[in-house]
Amino acid sequence: MKTFLIRRLLQSLLVLLGVSAVVFFILHLTGDPTLLLLPPDVTAEEIARFRQVMGFNDPVLVQYLRFLTGAVQGNFGDSLRHGQPALELVLERMPATFELTAAALGIALCLAIPSGILSAVKRNTLLDYVSTVIALLGQSMPTFWLGIMLILVFSVQFQLLPSSGRGDLAHLILPAITLGLFTTARITRLTRSGMLEVLGQDYIRTARAKGVSEPPVVWKHALKNASIPIVTIVGIELGTLLGGAVITETIFAWPGVGRLSVQAIYNRDFPLVQAAVFLLATTFVLVNLFVDVIYTYLDPRIRFQ
Repeated sequence: MKTFLIRRLLQSLLVLLGVSAVVFFILHLTGDPTLLLLPPDVTAEEIARFRQVMGFNDPVLVQYLRFLTGAVQGNFGDSLRHGQPALELVLERMPATFELTAAALGIALCLAIPSGILSAVKRNTLLDYVSTVIALLGQSMPTFWLGIMLILVFSVQFQLLPSSGRGDLAHLILPAITLGLFTTARITRLTRSGMLEVLGQDYIRTARAKGVSEPPVVWKHALKNASIPIVTIVGIELGTLLGGAVITETIFAWPGVGRLSVQAIYNRDFPLVQAAVFLLATTFVLVNLFVDVIYTYLDPRIRFQ
């Protein structure tokens, strides 16, 4: 198990290194932010001085190594637009993004696991067909369209829930549903397929032959083994939720890292974009590393390798 965890830790470091390189070089392909940040009537001498101070005159590889060194130390530089440390601005917005992501994941797990289990137990019944159709619709429905429809129905038409901002629990409902629908559909289908596979195993038939009632067979024996792929997919789905938060936060004006990143990209605020993406990527990698640790305890085959 130690070898497995050490290998995963090294892979996580390589992933973060790759993310830093991709984000840095893609941003530098979008153009020079100098003219966007300076007033229109600025002189050529002032432009040259600004580029020298910001380090834009250095070779791109030198700029990347400087960025990587700073990232390791937690220093991404100051935001070009706000004039504050980029990391501080991102950390201020992280609680809002974590709140939205946790709510969306909680909704997904609370709805998807019972739905997937019932769909597997009641296979080829009306309940199974309805659950499958809803899951397929959830996976195919665009997030931005769902968010707009929820705003039109619950905020504009019936005026039941707020459409923007972050305040009490009511502000969280629509964004969390919008963000969590795709994950709910995916985990539902995964739970159903995992339960169907486990319910067909010999030890399940043996338990039933011994007279064990259906609830213990499903919840104690079947779900325990079917939960292994579910735990794995939860770590992957966190990345989907963090990425989807960019769209959801923009639609609902949710003051999180996703909305901040969109604004920073529009302003070509390189340090702020790099800090936001790197911090989100680090969160995703750490969560998946934690999921791998749980996986080693759920699956004895990993422990004995």
